[in-house]
Amino acid sequence: MNLENIKRNRAELELSVLYRISQRMAQQHDVSALLNDVLDVLETEMGLSRGMLTLRKPDSDILAIEASRGLSAEERRRGQYKLGEGITGRVAQSGEAALIPDTSNDPDFLNRAVSQTESKRAFLCSPIVHQRRVIGTISITRPHAPREELKRDLGFLQLVSDLLADGVARIREEIEERDSLMAENRRLREQLGDRYHPSNMVGNCSSMRHVYEQIAQVADSMATVLIRGESGTGKELVARAIHYSSLRRNNPFVCVNCAALPENLIESELFGHEKGSFTGAMHQRKGRFEMANGGTLFLDEIGDIAPSIQVRLLRALQERTIERVGNNEAIAINVRIVTATSKNLEQEIREGKFREDLFYRLDVFPIHLPALRDRRSDIMLLADSFVQKYSEGYHKNIRRISTAAINMMTAYHWPGNVRELENCIERAVLTSPDEVIHGYSLPPSLQTADQTNTALIPREGASLKEMLDSYEREVIIDALKKHRGNATKAAQNLQTTSRITNYAIKRLGIQPANYSG
Repeated sequence: MNLENIKRNRAELELSVLYRISQRMAQQHDVSALLNDVLDVLETEMGLSRGMLTLRKPDSDILAIEASRGLSAEERRRGQYKLGEGITGRVAQSGEAALIPDTSNDPDFLNRAVSQTESKRAFLCSPIVHQRRVIGTISITRPHAPREELKRDLGFLQLVSDLLADGVARIREEIEERDSLMAENRRLREQLGDRYHPSNMVGNCSSMRHVYEQIAQVADSMATVLIRGESGTGKELVARAIHYSSLRRNNPFVCVNCAALPENLIESELFGHEKGSFTGAMHQRKGRFEMANGGTLFLDEIGDIAPSIQVRLLRALQERTIERVGNNEAIAINVRIVTATSKNLEQEIREGKFREDLFYRLDVFPIHLPALRDRRSDIMLLADSFVQKYSEGYHKNIRRISTAAINMMTAYHWPGNVRELENCIERAVLTSPDEVIHGYSLPPSLQTADQTNTALIPREGASLKEMLDSYEREVIIDALKKHRGNATKAAQNLQTTSRITNYAIKRLGIQPANYSG
């Protein structure tokens, strides 16, 4: 290959790297994640084995390592530099790039984050400058080479640092703006006493804010509340929020799932029974109404209650008294009734399955909970809260959700609502191999061929070549998923060479960048 071709191939590679870095900058909203992505690109495309990115601490003259490759934990821990200290500090102070052909012969080389034990290593460092102020540095260590080659590498490193400057500054500005908005939000909440946002609920869309207002309106009254919504939307959370926002908060909150109890037991469960009132009644037993006296009784799935029990429940609501099974003596009760259903009670009334007079007794103050698919702006708020909950519960250090996983969650229709989302996040926290929830960590129900970029199963009657290609594609994609789109590491995992792997990737039309999240 002649010199002209080598230069052309080099230029094409550099353009490809700069393009991929610009793509990551457009997608990322986290500084550390962006810098790690940049090092991933340099490692995958240019074979970088040792390098680091430092950032200047806010309102400080200290630069600390924010991302690195090929450094031990001890080297990263030592990697802090004052302005003017060592080569990195000198570059940050002067704003001028530095090229050290041989680190073993340079007195300014501090040996904090790069080993000097290897023979003849070159060190290249470029400042990251935004609005004439150095905000960090990018540096790499590479084998010794002719000075012209090192100069060319340093020039390319300066292009990368110039590209990074705007991305890092943009993310930092976004974080400062978000922190400012959050501080303003906290201040406004403190002024309002935060009374319209129950502490046990997550969501900020308009329909949920309306629910919070309704909870605040009805909490201190004796009005019977009917909470309506699909299964998994959090109806019990609303019932608890009503109870703990009321004057009854220090008294019992008793929950009964009417759908979970057989018809021959629910009467005894609700109203209690006397000894010997039926076979197996060995002792007198208080019912849930008496247990909740002074507090709140939550009747979940009230639409599943038997017609014979509906009559007794109607009387309890009207008279505020109950009778135990096997006893005609009336017992006065002081209970707040909150009910919930996922059924269409109007349809149940038309079909003769639910009493109309009981419905009007229960429907004094209706609250409708929206389905999760109708409050998509809350999906990530809920997901983040569940990530925190299960990360702590399972002693894992999950820090973020990848862009691919976010896209999958926001596109999914969530038939199981918030309960399904919670189960999904719990599973993802358990199965995630690192600090990030990736798209492939989510349940199969969220994954489609388009979202996961997974090849379709060969059609029936496919040729041997098609079937072999399909199997090869799946194996390579699985390795790329494990290594976040890094083809070099995928090749090592598959115990083959990078050349063979890259050839197969091109032949099969696989896009490694699709698996970097």
